[in-house]
Amino acid sequence: MVHVLSSRVLLRPTDPERSRTFYGETLGLAVHREFGTGPERGTVYFLGGGFLEVSGRSEGPLSPDLRLWLQVADVAAAHEELVARGVEVLREPRREPWGLVEMWISDPDGVRIVLVEIPEDHPLRYRPGI
Repeated sequence: MVHVLSSRVLLRPTDPERSRTFYGETLGLAVHREFGTGPERGTVYFLGGGFLEVSGRSEGPLSPDLRLWLQVADVAAAHEELVARGVEVLREPRREPWGLVEMWISDPDGVRIVLVEIPEDHPLRYRPGI
């Protein structure tokens, strides 16, 4: 069995500086570490229990299947804040049939990002008898 000590999502954007601005300033993700120099330097952001590394450069479009799932405490508050920062909302916040409150945005390369709130009564939070 492989004993995983840490993990991260690696993102190779078409415009690294634009993506660093989006993730670091627009979304406000905290920087875990930076490495290298120049426009393709790497920046690793905290993503709750994981990390997002923005480094290098993609010469073509990113995979349309790539998605990021970010759990937040309050989707409605995140929605207001992101709209105020000029982020285009692809889908307004709403409670899904599976019980999660979700809204969708995308990064500058079109990577879709779902912001998820887990309501108090959802099984991911609420476990009777435990």
